[in-house]
Amino acid sequence: MSAGRGTVARVVSLVPSLTEAVAVTAPGLVVGATDWCSHPAGLGAARIGGTKNPDVHAIAGLRPDLVLANEEENRAADLAELRAAGLDVLVTDIRTLDEGFSELERVLAACGAPRRPRWLDDAEAAWAAVAPERECTAVVPIWRRPWMVLGRDTFAGDLLARLGVRNLYADHPERYPRLPLDELRAAAPDLLVLPDEPYRFTPDDGPEAFPGTAAVLVDGRHLTWYGPSLVEAPRVLERALRAARR
Repeated sequence: MSAGRGTVARVVSLVPSLTEAVAVTAPGLVVGATDWCSHPAGLGAARIGGTKNPDVHAIAGLRPDLVLANEEENRAADLAELRAAGLDVLVTDIRTLDEGFSELERVLAACGAPRRPRWLDDAEAAWAAVAPERECTAVVPIWRRPWMVLGRDTFAGDLLARLGVRNLYADHPERYPRLPLDELRAAAPDLLVLPDEPYRFTPDDGPEAFPGTAAVLVDGRHLTWYGPSLVEAPRVLERALRAARR
């Protein structure tokens, strides 16, 4: 199949989630990836910088048939520069789980995947089977100094909602609002959900700022990545949330 310019044989991915999805489905297709593309293990692709500062010259030198990007993770100026260099760029927009599934299908089709991968079927089945035991409220920081949290229309927020976790800032006008710590504490969430990316929260860095609030540390890959990790994400996240609610 094609992305508009014949057979796709060489792909550069600027999104860790998409890198894993394509590399697992079509090994050898990804020839360039960001420094943050940590999965699958042993990925033998050239590194072309970060998601926010890709080396456009290096990407062009890899002669990709298709460059994969995301409207949130990658800067519009970098994507415009890649297009100006004559490269075909596919930009995804993923803010819900359903959009994640549909965009993954679109990406894999554009990359020439001969059939829908089994892991995508398994991921949809795993999430369809989710049945939260009970609901709770949460604040979900993604950064500190300054504190930033999940706001409206986020993929991670949609996943948490499906698991029975109501983000207290889901109706905020911003997607990732910066808020003072006093305000976050005053929101009085049942739970503090702390992923290890983009900020690496740890047992000693994050929970101490919210004394008296139950905190759960989660793997950011299970909360924010859309790809093969979605197969195990509901089970792993449910287990972590269940332990924190006790």
